[in-house]
Amino acid sequence: MSFNLTVTLVALLAVLVMAAVIAVVRRIRTCPSDKILVKYGQVGGDKSAKAIHGGTTFVWPIVQGYRYLDLTPMTVDIDLRGALSKQNIRVNVPSRFTFGIGTFQELMNNAAERLLSLDAHQVEDTAKDIIYGQLRATIAMMDIEEINGDREKFESRVLENIESELMKIGLRLINVNISDITDESGYIEALGQRAAAEAVNTAKVEVAQQERTGAVGSAEAEQEQRTRVADANAKAVTGENQAMAVEAASQADLREAQAEASRRGDAAEAVKVAAAEQEGYVAEQQAEIARAERDRAREYANIVVPAEIERDRVRTEAEGEKQKQVLAGEAEGEALRAKLAGEAQGRMEILTKMADGFREIVASAGNDPDKAARLMIVDKLEAIAQVQASAISNIDFEKVVVYDSGNGNAVGNFLGGLTQALPPFHEVAKMAGIELPEYLGEMTKDGTGDDRQVPADDHNESSDEAA
Repeated sequence: MSFNLTVTLVALLAVLVMAAVIAVVRRIRTCPSDKILVKYGQVGGDKSAKAIHGGTTFVWPIVQGYRYLDLTPMTVDIDLRGALSKQNIRVNVPSRFTFGIGTFQELMNNAAERLLSLDAHQVEDTAKDIIYGQLRATIAMMDIEEINGDREKFESRVLENIESELMKIGLRLINVNISDITDESGYIEALGQRAAAEAVNTAKVEVAQQERTGAVGSAEAEQEQRTRVADANAKAVTGENQAMAVEAASQADLREAQAEASRRGDAAEAVKVAAAEQEGYVAEQQAEIARAERDRAREYANIVVPAEIERDRVRTEAEGEKQKQVLAGEAEGEALRAKLAGEAQGRMEILTKMADGFREIVASAGNDPDKAARLMIVDKLEAIAQVQASAISNIDFEKVVVYDSGNGNAVGNFLGGLTQALPPFHEVAKMAGIELPEYLGEMTKDGTGDDRQVPADDHNESSDEAA
């Protein structure tokens, strides 16, 4: 009885162990690479869920649960129509966005909190709403030229703005494909036409430039061809000339060699003849030299020796004459110095006598220099008077015509003016402090000579003639 109980207990324990092992094995979950395992419930701390990408985890029964999030990319078509740009022009932007759940821990936690209970269609709808709103906001901040002309910049803006919002729910934007951009007013089409026209014009300019380059290249090729042909012809002519020059040089060398051989033969013959003649000339020259030496000795004795004697005589006489002239010059210089010294001595004696005379005059004037000066002026008055008289003595008055203004004093005034030549003489004496005698006239109160009236017969015109 007890044995059966023991066996029963052992079997029951084994079953329990097996059940526990099976239960534990069944609660172990492995996460594949294309999914995220989200374990929720009592996960520890203040977290509501724990996201695991890859690996294995144990899910406790009753207190914990789990689900999988699919990492397969999702694609949505966004047919945005009538979105306002920065220029208030409505544009149509049909595009396709590819996104998926991110594998960063923060993104997996956001997806576990916001997308765990949603299926794929619900996730796509949620993403569409976010993409529509952010795409409109991005277009509203850009010009048409930026949207249409710089697609790369536009797509980068879209990625930046939309992805930041998708990351809040755990999604990551993978790709943006904008198929076409149009507007309701035809502005983009006009820009395209303008760009096409500019491209056409640019192409035409480039074609013209290429044609010009081709024409220039063709002309340069033709020029190079002609230049090379001319160069080849010139080289051919040069080669021919060089060949002719070589031939001419060879002929010249031949003639030169022949001439040299002939010259050497003639020279050898001439040398022999000249040697014979030279021997005769040498003998004759020696004879002439001997005769010349004899004649030279005779001429030297007859001419040179007497000439040298005469030269010495003339030189001696010249030296004597030179010494004589030097002595005569020295004597004349001594005489001139004596004469000048005598004249200087005489001049000095004259000046000394004059100084003595001036001192005696000053002494006779009571040592008053002013009175002495007056005495000297009185001594010179006669000479001064002679000078004044001679000033007008040589004047020749052929005819004097005096016009009367009607008062009858014309002739008298003329004679009175003529006699006024004397007052300066009185002025000279007055400056010297001397009063002239009465026979030289007296000065009136107004400084003029004594006016005397000369009657005139005709009050209108009188004339005198003087010779």
